[in-house]
Amino acid sequence: MSNSNNPNLKNLTRLFRRLLSLEYIRPEDIPSLDLYMDQVTSFMEEHLESSKRFESDKILTKTMINNYAKNDLLPSPYKKKYSKDHMIFLIFIYYMKNIMSINDIKKLLEPIEENYFGGNGKIPLSEVYGEIIDYLKQEQDDLFLNIRKEYKSSEKTFSNTSAELSDAEKEKLHRFAFICSLAFDVYLKKLMIETMIDEDFFMNEKEIKNKDSKSKNQKKKES
Repeated sequence: MSNSNNPNLKNLTRLFRRLLSLEYIRPEDIPSLDLYMDQVTSFMEEHLESSKRFESDKILTKTMINNYAKNDLLPSPYKKKYSKDHMIFLIFIYYMKNIMSINDIKKLLEPIEENYFGGNGKIPLSEVYGEIIDYLKQEQDDLFLNIRKEYKSSEKTFSNTSAELSDAEKEKLHRFAFICSLAFDVYLKKLMIETMIDEDFFMNEKEIKNKDSKSKNQKKKES
């Protein structure tokens, strides 16, 4: 069967096009004025609604925001108001929390907060966020091609089984193999993220030396 007439491949293409249509919150979409918590949750719900799996899912709640602040993922609001930088952090957390632990997110965001949050850096946090969004959008086409390739490879599985399988059975097993491939890909990327965070891969040599020095001094104080 040719790829152009393959209904499963067409369904995959249709699914991926729907995923590509998921909304990104552009830096210019985020209000420059500080927002109260109700306004924050309403904004996130409106702009990330397309990423919901179920209609009843909540994008962001007051409890979530309070927990993020409690666990030092999110800097405290100023007079109960959240800035544009707060909103950007909440967006990062929203995407990361599905595959990363709270501690890993905290460790990843700490240098970003220190160097860019609240106008602390040479460039604003909104520019950092904008560059990342542009990069992700550029990578989407390559991602689709790789997933399409994985799907075509999965259709070659179970061609030499010990017993004859019906076309319907093979199709189910092809889909199972494809999902296993996607899951393993996510597992490897998750493992890579954890390893990079554990090894301070995103820190430069000077920052690592300073961290090691602080750690040694702390141990001396404790001994």
